[in-house]
Amino acid sequence: MRSTLKAAIVALAGLAGLAMGSAQAGTISGAGATFPYPIYAKWAGAYQGVSGDSLNYQSIGSGGGIAQIKAKTVTFGASDMPLKTADLNAAGLVQFPTVIGAEVMVYNVAGVASGQLVLDGPTIADIYMGKVGKWNDAAIKKLNPGVNLPDQAILVVHRSDGSGTTFVFATYLSRVSNDWKTKVGAATSVDWPTGIGAKGNEGVAGNVAQTAGSIGYVEYAYAKQNHLKYSRMVNKDGKTISATIDTFKAAASNADWNAATRENFYIILVDQPGAESWPITATTYILMYKNPSEPAASASALKFFKWAYANGGPAALSLDYVPLPKNAVDAIEASWKQIQGSGM
Repeated sequence: MRSTLKAAIVALAGLAGLAMGSAQAGTISGAGATFPYPIYAKWAGAYQGVSGDSLNYQSIGSGGGIAQIKAKTVTFGASDMPLKTADLNAAGLVQFPTVIGAEVMVYNVAGVASGQLVLDGPTIADIYMGKVGKWNDAAIKKLNPGVNLPDQAILVVHRSDGSGTTFVFATYLSRVSNDWKTKVGAATSVDWPTGIGAKGNEGVAGNVAQTAGSIGYVEYAYAKQNHLKYSRMVNKDGKTISATIDTFKAAASNADWNAATRENFYIILVDQPGAESWPITATTYILMYKNPSEPAASASALKFFKWAYANGGPAALSLDYVPLPKNAVDAIEASWKQIQGSGM
Protein backbone atom coordinates (compact mmCIF):
# COMPACT_ATOMS: atom_id res chain seq x y z
CA MET A 1 0.00 0.00 0.00
CA ARG A 2 2.67 2.45 1.05
CA SER A 3 4.85 1.73 -1.98
CA THR A 4 1.91 2.13 -4.39
CA LEU A 5 0.81 5.44 -2.98
CA LYS A 6 4.36 6.66 -2.59
CA ALA A 7 4.96 5.96 -6.26
CA ALA A 8 1.88 7.94 -7.22
CA ILE A 9 2.94 10.85 -5.04
CA VAL A 10 6.44 10.79 -6.49
CA ALA A 11 4.95 10.72 -9.98
CA LEU A 12 2.88 13.82 -9.29
CA ALA A 13 5.87 15.59 -7.77
CA GLY A 14 7.91 14.69 -10.81
CA LEU A 15 5.26 16.09 -13.11
CA ALA A 16 5.29 19.32 -11.15
CA GLY A 17 9.05 19.52 -11.56
CA LEU A 18 8.81 18.95 -15.31
CA ALA A 19 6.15 21.62 -15.55
CA MET A 20 8.34 24.17 -13.77
CA GLY A 21 10.99 23.59 -16.38
CA SER A 22 8.67 24.35 -19.27
CA ALA A 23 8.02 27.94 -20.24
CA GLN A 24 4.45 27.17 -21.22
CA ALA A 25 3.59 24.66 -18.51
CA GLY A 26 1.52 25.42 -15.43
CA THR A 27 0.36 23.73 -12.27
CA ILE A 28 -3.28 23.06 -11.48
CA SER A 29 -3.93 23.04 -7.73
CA GLY A 30 -6.58 21.00 -5.98
CA ALA A 31 -7.20 19.25 -2.69
CA GLY A 32 -9.70 16.98 -1.05
CA ALA A 33 -11.20 13.51 -1.37
CA THR A 34 -8.98 10.45 -1.13
CA PHE A 35 -11.67 8.35 -2.88
CA PRO A 36 -10.71 9.56 -6.42
CA TYR A 37 -6.98 10.04 -5.79
CA PRO A 38 -5.86 6.96 -7.80
CA ILE A 39 -7.65 8.10 -10.95
CA TYR A 40 -6.68 11.77 -10.56
CA ALA A 41 -3.04 10.66 -10.27
CA LYS A 42 -3.32 8.56 -13.42
CA TRP A 43 -5.08 11.31 -15.36
CA ALA A 44 -2.43 13.79 -14.21
CA GLY A 45 0.39 11.76 -15.71
CA ALA A 46 -1.33 11.42 -19.07
CA TYR A 47 -2.48 15.04 -19.20
CA GLN A 48 0.96 16.43 -18.44
CA GLY A 49 2.27 14.51 -21.43
CA VAL A 50 -0.15 16.18 -23.84
CA SER A 51 -0.50 19.65 -22.32
CA GLY A 52 2.60 20.37 -20.26
CA ASP A 53 0.36 21.22 -17.29
CA SER A 54 0.75 19.28 -14.06
CA LEU A 55 -1.71 18.57 -11.27
CA ASN A 56 -0.77 19.29 -7.68
CA TYR A 57 -3.53 17.40 -5.86
CA GLN A 58 -3.48 17.00 -2.08
CA SER A 59 -5.30 13.83 -1.01
CA ILE A 60 -6.48 15.10 2.38
CA GLY A 61 -10.12 14.06 2.62
CA SER A 62 -13.35 15.71 1.58
CA GLY A 63 -13.58 17.86 4.68
CA GLY A 64 -10.16 19.30 3.94
CA GLY A 65 -11.06 19.86 0.30
CA ILE A 66 -14.18 21.82 1.22
CA ALA A 67 -12.19 23.86 3.75
CA GLN A 68 -9.38 24.64 1.29
CA ILE A 69 -11.63 25.79 -1.54
CA LYS A 70 -13.55 28.00 0.87
CA ALA A 71 -10.22 29.40 2.08
CA LYS A 72 -9.26 30.01 -1.58
CA THR A 73 -5.93 28.21 -1.19
CA VAL A 74 -6.60 25.91 -4.18
CA THR A 75 -8.24 26.29 -7.58
CA PHE A 76 -10.62 23.42 -6.90
CA GLY A 77 -11.76 21.42 -3.92
CA ALA A 78 -12.81 17.79 -4.15
CA SER A 79 -15.49 16.08 -2.10
CA ASP A 80 -17.36 12.80 -2.17
CA MET A 81 -20.18 14.54 -0.32
CA PRO A 82 -22.16 16.79 -2.67
CA LEU A 83 -23.22 20.16 -1.29
CA LYS A 84 -26.85 21.27 -1.33
CA THR A 85 -27.77 24.21 -3.58
CA ALA A 86 -28.21 26.58 -0.62
CA ASP A 87 -24.70 25.81 0.64
CA LEU A 88 -23.21 26.25 -2.82
CA ASN A 89 -24.93 29.59 -3.30
CA ALA A 90 -23.89 30.82 0.13
CA ALA A 91 -20.24 30.12 -0.69
CA GLY A 92 -20.38 31.24 -4.34
CA LEU A 93 -19.46 27.76 -5.54
CA VAL A 94 -20.47 25.37 -8.29
CA GLN A 95 -20.02 21.61 -8.20
CA PHE A 96 -19.86 18.82 -10.73
CA PRO A 97 -19.12 15.08 -10.58
CA THR A 98 -16.09 13.55 -12.29
CA VAL A 99 -16.34 9.79 -12.02
CA ILE A 100 -18.34 7.01 -10.37
CA GLY A 101 -16.75 4.60 -7.92
CA ALA A 102 -17.74 2.30 -5.11
CA GLU A 103 -16.86 1.38 -1.57
CA VAL A 104 -16.25 -2.13 -0.29
CA MET A 105 -15.95 -3.73 3.11
CA VAL A 106 -12.39 -4.96 3.61
CA TYR A 107 -11.49 -7.46 6.30
CA ASN A 108 -8.56 -9.32 7.80
CA VAL A 109 -9.82 -12.71 8.96
CA ALA A 110 -7.48 -15.69 8.77
CA GLY A 111 -8.85 -18.58 6.73
CA VAL A 112 -11.59 -16.53 5.05
CA ALA A 113 -10.70 -15.73 1.45
CA SER A 114 -11.59 -12.56 -0.45
CA GLY A 115 -15.19 -12.73 -1.61
CA GLN A 116 -15.94 -15.70 0.62
CA LEU A 117 -17.52 -13.50 3.29
CA VAL A 118 -21.03 -12.12 2.71
CA LEU A 119 -22.38 -9.09 4.57
CA ASP A 120 -25.59 -7.09 4.42
CA GLY A 121 -26.32 -3.50 5.40
CA PRO A 122 -28.09 -4.13 8.72
CA THR A 123 -25.28 -6.43 9.90
CA ILE A 124 -22.60 -3.90 8.92
CA ALA A 125 -24.53 -1.22 10.83
CA ASP A 126 -24.65 -3.47 13.91
CA ILE A 127 -20.91 -4.17 13.63
CA TYR A 128 -20.16 -0.44 13.47
CA MET A 129 -22.51 0.21 16.40
CA GLY A 130 -20.73 -2.40 18.51
CA LYS A 131 -23.76 -4.71 18.67
CA VAL A 132 -22.02 -7.46 16.71
CA GLY A 133 -18.59 -7.86 18.25
CA LYS A 134 -17.27 -11.27 17.14
CA TRP A 135 -16.75 -12.83 13.75
CA ASN A 136 -18.74 -15.91 14.71
CA ASP A 137 -21.76 -13.89 15.83
CA ALA A 138 -25.07 -15.48 14.82
CA ALA A 139 -25.90 -12.58 12.47
CA ILE A 140 -22.71 -13.13 10.44
CA LYS A 141 -22.99 -16.92 10.57
CA LYS A 142 -26.53 -16.73 9.16
CA LEU A 143 -25.20 -14.93 6.08
CA ASN A 144 -22.25 -17.32 5.75
CA PRO A 145 -23.33 -20.95 6.18
CA GLY A 146 -20.39 -23.28 5.72
CA VAL A 147 -17.75 -20.58 6.29
CA ASN A 148 -15.40 -21.29 9.20
CA LEU A 149 -15.74 -18.03 11.15
CA PRO A 150 -13.41 -17.67 14.14
CA ASP A 151 -14.34 -16.83 17.70
CA GLN A 152 -12.41 -13.58 17.33
CA ALA A 153 -13.19 -10.00 18.29
CA ILE A 154 -14.01 -7.65 15.43
CA LEU A 155 -11.86 -4.51 15.35
CA VAL A 156 -13.78 -1.75 13.59
CA VAL A 157 -11.67 0.71 11.57
CA HIS A 158 -13.19 3.99 10.43
CA ARG A 159 -12.03 7.35 9.14
CA SER A 160 -10.68 9.86 11.63
CA ASP A 161 -10.74 12.82 9.23
CA GLY A 162 -13.61 14.68 7.59
CA SER A 163 -14.42 12.28 4.81
CA GLY A 164 -16.80 12.03 1.89
CA THR A 165 -16.14 8.30 1.94
CA THR A 166 -17.59 8.33 5.46
CA PHE A 167 -20.55 10.41 4.26
CA VAL A 168 -21.34 7.81 1.58
CA PHE A 169 -20.87 4.90 3.99
CA ALA A 170 -22.92 6.50 6.77
CA THR A 171 -25.63 7.50 4.28
CA TYR A 172 -25.87 3.87 3.18
CA LEU A 173 -26.13 2.66 6.79
CA SER A 174 -28.82 5.28 7.44
CA ARG A 175 -30.82 3.86 4.51
CA VAL A 176 -30.65 0.26 5.75
CA SER A 177 -30.71 0.72 9.53
CA ASN A 178 -33.16 2.97 11.33
CA ASP A 179 -31.10 2.54 14.50
CA TRP A 180 -28.04 3.95 12.73
CA LYS A 181 -30.10 6.75 11.19
CA THR A 182 -31.51 7.91 14.54
CA LYS A 183 -28.45 7.38 16.74
CA VAL A 184 -25.49 8.15 14.43
CA GLY A 185 -26.67 9.65 11.13
CA ALA A 186 -24.71 10.64 8.05
CA ALA A 187 -22.06 13.35 7.67
CA THR A 188 -18.40 13.67 6.72
CA SER A 189 -17.62 13.11 10.42
CA VAL A 190 -19.83 11.16 12.82
CA ASP A 191 -19.66 10.18 16.48
CA TRP A 192 -18.50 6.61 16.02
CA PRO A 193 -19.94 4.21 18.59
CA THR A 194 -16.89 1.93 18.45
CA GLY A 195 -13.59 1.29 16.69
CA ILE A 196 -10.36 3.10 15.86
CA GLY A 197 -9.83 5.96 13.43
CA ALA A 198 -7.40 6.25 10.54
CA LYS A 199 -6.70 9.09 8.14
CA GLY A 200 -7.74 8.72 4.53
CA ASN A 201 -8.64 5.65 2.51
CA GLU A 202 -4.90 4.97 2.73
CA GLY A 203 -4.99 4.86 6.53
CA VAL A 204 -8.02 2.60 6.76
CA ALA A 205 -6.55 0.22 4.17
CA GLY A 206 -3.23 0.16 6.03
CA ASN A 207 -4.82 -0.54 9.42
CA VAL A 208 -6.94 -3.39 8.09
CA ALA A 209 -3.96 -4.91 6.28
CA GLN A 210 -1.92 -4.91 9.48
CA THR A 211 -4.55 -5.87 12.07
CA ALA A 212 -5.98 -9.36 12.50
CA GLY A 213 -9.74 -9.44 12.99
CA SER A 214 -10.31 -5.97 11.55
CA ILE A 215 -12.92 -4.59 9.18
CA GLY A 216 -13.06 -1.27 7.33
CA TYR A 217 -14.64 0.57 4.42
CA VAL A 218 -12.53 1.87 1.54
CA GLU A 219 -12.85 2.89 -2.08
CA TYR A 220 -12.60 -0.18 -4.29
CA ALA A 221 -9.36 0.90 -6.00
CA TYR A 222 -7.58 0.98 -2.62
CA ALA A 223 -8.77 -2.53 -1.80
CA LYS A 224 -7.44 -3.87 -5.10
CA GLN A 225 -4.18 -1.91 -5.07
CA ASN A 226 -3.37 -3.13 -1.58
CA HIS A 227 -4.51 -6.73 -2.16
CA LEU A 228 -7.05 -6.58 0.65
CA LYS A 229 -9.83 -9.11 1.07
CA TYR A 230 -13.28 -7.65 0.54
CA SER A 231 -16.76 -9.05 1.01
CA ARG A 232 -19.67 -9.72 -1.25
CA MET A 233 -22.84 -7.91 -0.23
CA VAL A 234 -26.59 -8.39 -0.19
CA ASN A 235 -28.18 -5.51 -2.12
CA LYS A 236 -31.54 -3.75 -1.94
CA ASP A 237 -33.19 -6.47 -4.04
CA GLY A 238 -31.90 -9.16 -1.69
CA LYS A 239 -29.35 -10.49 -4.16
CA THR A 240 -25.83 -11.47 -3.10
CA ILE A 241 -23.41 -9.84 -5.53
CA SER A 242 -19.71 -9.11 -5.97
CA ALA A 243 -18.01 -5.76 -6.42
CA THR A 244 -17.36 -5.37 -10.16
CA ILE A 245 -17.47 -2.68 -12.81
CA ASP A 246 -20.74 -4.17 -14.02
CA THR A 247 -22.43 -3.97 -10.60
CA PHE A 248 -21.22 -0.37 -10.19
CA LYS A 249 -22.61 0.47 -13.63
CA ALA A 250 -25.90 -1.19 -12.72
CA ALA A 251 -26.28 1.04 -9.68
CA ALA A 252 -25.37 4.18 -11.65
CA SER A 253 -27.79 3.30 -14.45
CA ASN A 254 -30.72 3.83 -12.09
CA ALA A 255 -29.70 7.41 -11.33
CA ASP A 256 -31.89 10.27 -12.51
CA TRP A 257 -29.23 12.48 -14.08
CA ASN A 258 -31.80 14.94 -15.38
CA ALA A 259 -33.04 15.60 -11.86
CA ALA A 260 -29.46 15.78 -10.62
CA THR A 261 -28.66 18.45 -13.21
CA ARG A 262 -31.49 20.60 -11.89
CA GLU A 263 -30.10 20.21 -8.35
CA ASN A 264 -26.51 21.24 -9.15
CA PHE A 265 -25.63 17.58 -9.78
CA TYR A 266 -26.53 16.53 -6.24
CA ILE A 267 -27.05 12.78 -6.49
CA ILE A 268 -26.78 9.88 -4.04
CA LEU A 269 -26.21 6.44 -5.56
CA VAL A 270 -26.25 4.19 -2.46
CA ASP A 271 -28.83 1.43 -1.98
CA GLN A 272 -30.10 1.61 -5.56
CA PRO A 273 -32.68 -0.96 -6.71
CA GLY A 274 -31.81 -3.62 -9.26
CA ALA A 275 -30.71 -7.23 -9.03
CA GLU A 276 -27.15 -6.35 -10.12
CA SER A 277 -26.74 -3.01 -8.29
CA TRP A 278 -23.77 -2.67 -5.91
CA PRO A 279 -25.18 -1.11 -2.72
CA ILE A 280 -22.39 1.35 -1.85
CA THR A 281 -21.83 3.16 -5.14
CA ALA A 282 -21.04 6.87 -5.28
CA THR A 283 -19.84 9.71 -7.43
CA THR A 284 -17.18 12.20 -6.46
CA TYR A 285 -17.30 15.99 -6.94
CA ILE A 286 -15.28 19.06 -7.83
CA LEU A 287 -16.00 22.43 -6.18
CA MET A 288 -15.02 25.71 -7.87
CA TYR A 289 -15.89 29.39 -7.57
CA LYS A 290 -18.35 31.04 -9.93
CA ASN A 291 -16.24 34.19 -9.73
CA PRO A 292 -12.70 32.94 -9.12
CA SER A 293 -9.95 35.26 -7.95
CA GLU A 294 -7.71 33.72 -10.64
CA PRO A 295 -9.90 33.05 -13.72
CA ALA A 296 -6.98 31.75 -15.78
CA ALA A 297 -6.24 29.07 -13.18
CA SER A 298 -9.89 28.01 -13.16
CA ALA A 299 -9.90 27.84 -16.95
CA SER A 300 -6.83 25.57 -16.84
CA ALA A 301 -8.53 23.28 -14.33
CA LEU A 302 -11.64 23.05 -16.51
CA LYS A 303 -9.49 22.16 -19.53
CA PHE A 304 -8.02 19.32 -17.49
CA PHE A 305 -11.46 17.96 -16.57
CA LYS A 306 -12.74 18.41 -20.14
CA TRP A 307 -9.76 16.37 -21.33
CA ALA A 308 -10.48 13.73 -18.66
CA TYR A 309 -14.12 13.37 -19.71
CA ALA A 310 -13.09 12.98 -23.35
CA ASN A 311 -10.00 10.82 -22.93
CA GLY A 312 -9.86 9.45 -19.39
CA GLY A 313 -12.49 6.71 -19.63
CA PRO A 314 -10.12 3.79 -20.28
CA ALA A 315 -7.86 4.86 -17.40
CA ALA A 316 -10.89 5.12 -15.10
CA LEU A 317 -12.07 1.64 -16.07
CA SER A 318 -8.57 0.24 -15.53
CA LEU A 319 -8.81 1.38 -11.89
CA ASP A 320 -12.41 0.15 -11.55
CA TYR A 321 -14.10 3.54 -11.70
CA VAL A 322 -17.06 4.08 -14.02
CA PRO A 323 -16.98 7.05 -16.44
CA LEU A 324 -19.99 9.35 -16.31
CA PRO A 325 -22.69 8.87 -18.98
CA LYS A 326 -22.58 11.25 -21.95
CA ASN A 327 -25.76 13.08 -20.99
CA ALA A 328 -24.24 13.91 -17.60
CA VAL A 329 -20.97 15.11 -19.17
CA ASP A 330 -22.83 17.31 -21.65
CA ALA A 331 -24.81 18.92 -18.82
CA ILE A 332 -21.68 19.40 -16.72
CA GLU A 333 -19.72 21.11 -19.50
CA ALA A 334 -22.70 23.36 -20.26
CA SER A 335 -22.81 24.36 -16.58
CA TRP A 336 -19.24 25.67 -16.75
CA LYS A 337 -20.48 28.77 -18.56
CA GLN A 338 -21.43 30.18 -15.16
CA ILE A 339 -17.75 30.20 -14.12
CA GLN A 340 -16.26 33.59 -14.94
CA GLY A 341 -13.37 33.34 -17.40
CA SER A 342 -13.99 29.67 -18.14
CA GLY A 343 -13.91 30.24 -21.88
CA MET A 344 -16.67 27.69 -22.27
